[in-house]
Amino acid sequence: MSQPNWTEEDNFDLTLSQRTEELYRIPNLEPKADGLIEAAVLPLRDMVIFPRMVSPIFVGRESSLLALHEAQVNEHTVIGLTQRDPETNDPGAEDFLPIGVEMAVGRLLNMPDGSRSALVQGRRRVEIVEFIRLKPYIKVRARVINESPVADRQTQALMRSVLNSFERCIQLDRSIPEESHLFALNISEPGWLADMIATSLALTYEAKLRLLLILDPKARLSQLNTLLAQEVDVLELEDEIHTRVQDEVDKNQREFYLREQMKQIQTELGEGDIFTRDAVDLKKKVEAANLPEEAKKVALKEVERLNQMPPMAPEVGIIRTYIDWILDLPWSNSTPDNLDVKNAAKILERDHFGLKKAKERILEYIAVRSLKPKKERQPILCFVGPPGVGKTSLGRSIADALGRKFVRVSLGGVRDEAEIRGHRRTYIGALPGRIIQTMKRAGTSNPLFMLDEIDKLYSDFRGDPASAMLEVLDPEQNNAFSDHYLELPFDLSKVMFVTTANSLSTIPAPLLDRMEVIEFPGYIEEEKMEIANRYLIPRQIEENGIEELKLTFEPAALQRIIREYTYEAGVRGLEREINRVCRKVARLKAEAKKYPAVIVADGIDKLLGPQQVFQAEAERNDEVGVATSLAWTETGGEIMPVEVAIFEGKGGLQMTGQMGEVMQESAQAAMTYIKSRAAQLKIDMEIFERFDIHIHMPEGGIPKDGPSAGITMATAITSALTGRPVSKNVGMTGEITLRGRVLPIGGVREKVLAAHRAGLKVVLLPEKNLKDLVDLPKTAKSELKIIPVKHMDDVLDIALGKHAVLEPPKVKKQNKEESQDEE
Repeated sequence: MSQPNWTEEDNFDLTLSQRTEELYRIPNLEPKADGLIEAAVLPLRDMVIFPRMVSPIFVGRESSLLALHEAQVNEHTVIGLTQRDPETNDPGAEDFLPIGVEMAVGRLLNMPDGSRSALVQGRRRVEIVEFIRLKPYIKVRARVINESPVADRQTQALMRSVLNSFERCIQLDRSIPEESHLFALNISEPGWLADMIATSLALTYEAKLRLLLILDPKARLSQLNTLLAQEVDVLELEDEIHTRVQDEVDKNQREFYLREQMKQIQTELGEGDIFTRDAVDLKKKVEAANLPEEAKKVALKEVERLNQMPPMAPEVGIIRTYIDWILDLPWSNSTPDNLDVKNAAKILERDHFGLKKAKERILEYIAVRSLKPKKERQPILCFVGPPGVGKTSLGRSIADALGRKFVRVSLGGVRDEAEIRGHRRTYIGALPGRIIQTMKRAGTSNPLFMLDEIDKLYSDFRGDPASAMLEVLDPEQNNAFSDHYLELPFDLSKVMFVTTANSLSTIPAPLLDRMEVIEFPGYIEEEKMEIANRYLIPRQIEENGIEELKLTFEPAALQRIIREYTYEAGVRGLEREINRVCRKVARLKAEAKKYPAVIVADGIDKLLGPQQVFQAEAERNDEVGVATSLAWTETGGEIMPVEVAIFEGKGGLQMTGQMGEVMQESAQAAMTYIKSRAAQLKIDMEIFERFDIHIHMPEGGIPKDGPSAGITMATAITSALTGRPVSKNVGMTGEITLRGRVLPIGGVREKVLAAHRAGLKVVLLPEKNLKDLVDLPKTAKSELKIIPVKHMDDVLDIALGKHAVLEPPKVKKQNKEESQDEE
């Protein structure tokens, strides 16, 4: 059964009183000798009928119609039982609740949709004792549940509380007739009062079921009181929301009325309203602005749209913001370039030490511009190097040297293409991308635009920002850069783009192809000392407020800080350590204690604590099976010993120390070379079958790779196989081929300086790497003997001792005889 949706076609109002009188004439069933009544069952779906309450129902099932027909013929009541599952079409005994309501059913009426309806009146609760039959309609035996009409004092108090809450509900809920409260006031029975109020309220189906199943009137009133309190809270919240909405509507109507009045007054005075004046001023700004033809046309069109819209329309703010963006962009505003090459060189040298290649490229650009001032194409540079080497700060110095505005955007972690190109105006809160936003901030059409961390752009389902950068950094396309928000071509061809990256491996090839890469190598120790003396120490002394102390650092102290407390390619860590020293001196000064005026090497421990970084040292003695390799790292050059051990086995080659694939292949190439030269080196070929060779590179926690340790591994293996020691003063680097040729490698400058720092005397380099020694400091050149080599034979002649100091491994004769017997 379900609650019907009455319409005027039902003619319900015309027959209601007659149908209600019919219900009252039907008597209750009289209990039999056992105190039970027998009656037909009317299954109810999705509805609850309470005793003494009148409600319309729909009847559709044949069994229900048959039961009602039987009851009306005999003028009997029926028992309304609520189904547990409303979807069950043919319910059985277990599908009903144990508590039902005896009710009188009025005359059946035909409805317009073909169904039938009737008016029912609940009489009293009954408890089902037995199902007599299920076909053709359900019939049961039930026990009548009689409720006491008398209320004790506690029940009376509960009734008053319920009536008060019900009155509050009627005040807040206009759907409940006011007569309901008057009717409730005249009910003296507690159970009847609870059932009447439950019928009047818009309770949930589950809540009504719970109330129907509560047989004690006092408990029913208590549950109803809780439901009424919840209903009052909800209704009060609804009323508060309705009041706020109504106040807002009234406020808007009042504002509209006042604006219309003000508009008429201003029209009479010939002044025009504020919105009209604003639109006129906006149009004048657009016409006066030095905009490109297309941008001006679009801006004027948007101003016209603004004029035709009501002032309070939602789109007004969107259009106004769009016009403001067009007006604020530097379409043609530019700053004159300072093309004095000498001045630029002076500024670059003042702000940065070293970085020769980058400085030369900037000075070349300025020189070309000075000879051809109308040259529009700007260089797009990519500064690549480890952190802290001055990539970003050099960009600022370039802008200072050229007299241009400097703007910077960090691209680290950008994943959304809209960050670069902006969002379309259809989105709420849409804005241009970072490129256009930064150009607005620059205020000129030719700033120096630094794109920091371009190697850290990422792509996902939101788009590929690296692909969006292709248009920005392509000189052939960026004269008409299209932003999704503006949808106008913006000229970026006058912008000098400088990008920075720590690695080129993550930059897509098409993007990398559009940039001129300038590598920033890590600073060597000498350069760090010069940078510290020129920039870091004066800056930290000033920042810590100890200028009057005239604090100085001895070279040995600086050298110790660099070697023992920092491990980096740049100078950020070095500046932090210098800052720590200055802070401690400032504290001693503030506490009126004795402080050092000169920072000496022996006092570093007291200021910075124990040594933090331990660098590899050169071998103290000539060793067999140990050779010194020169390695390049992002933090500079290092020496790296290569150790080889030989022991009886099955001719295997074992490599440890986190050696990469390329390095392992170099070791195998070195082995092949040694085998091919076994006769000349006086090595028994059976050793390679009867002995295992283990190559290890210490500091196994650090991954190592590259081909440059090839000649070192070949030297160490040869030393171990021949017993000839490797000179402790020789360091070497170079790639080896199967024929023993020594091929050029990279990072020569850093490697040679690492050898010099470690106290080596001789460095073996591939002959083709001599060209890389141009930038080597004079001290390193004078104190090191750098020998170019072309073949592995030359390396062995120089690095190995002439005579064996240990007995080389030999295959025992017994082993030979055993091997022949096995054959």
